[in-house]
Amino acid sequence: MTDTENQDLRRKMVEICRRMNSSGINQGTAGNLSVRSGTGFLVTPSSLPYDIMTPDDLVEMDFDGTYVGRRPSSEWRFHRDILKNRPDINVVLHCHSMYATTLACHHKTIPAFHYMVGVAGGTTVRCAEYATFGTQALSDHALKALDGRLACLLGQHGQISLGKDLEQALWLAIEVETLSRMYVQVLTLGEPPILSDEEMSRVIEQMKRMSYGLGPEAEGSNDIARPRVSN
Repeated sequence: MTDTENQDLRRKMVEICRRMNSSGINQGTAGNLSVRSGTGFLVTPSSLPYDIMTPDDLVEMDFDGTYVGRRPSSEWRFHRDILKNRPDINVVLHCHSMYATTLACHHKTIPAFHYMVGVAGGTTVRCAEYATFGTQALSDHALKALDGRLACLLGQHGQISLGKDLEQALWLAIEVETLSRMYVQVLTLGEPPILSDEEMSRVIEQMKRMSYGLGPEAEGSNDIARPRVSN
């Protein structure tokens, strides 16, 4: 990665951090963000408000846990371990969004009450077991909950969303919070009906085929509508 590319990535990370707060999915200095970079990754520093964070404040870390610059986020372990074990993703976004955290405080998994649960990669959004923040135990629990998934809740803590790039991770985190809000509201009416695994398999395949929510669809991916050909 060239110096210019590195600086562009750092600027984009700061922008995404500020959008986490402006979108309402995060507050104050809570939450953290990492992006794969070169042979290691960049991660947000500890206890620095996003509105005064600069690109140079982001911390360079290697997968052996060494770093250059400011002290990294207390949650650097799960950022390192997720990026190390998930070559399919490049970004780890963690936040304390209100409704996702509400469910996490009850250790509730989000079931397939709505088809959009499939955007997290499976039939549920799992909730990881509780462990003290910043510990290896928390990282281990997060990895287990994220197996085959792109998002999870963290027991009595918050949520993690993954992406191939920064925009995808932010989009998914907002979707997880939206689903969490819906589920909390749905539960006031009682336990909802749950879509079958067979239906969710169809939904997930359709989402993959259409790159659902992740950008423009490939030409011909939509089997219902098609571009009009002018004479």
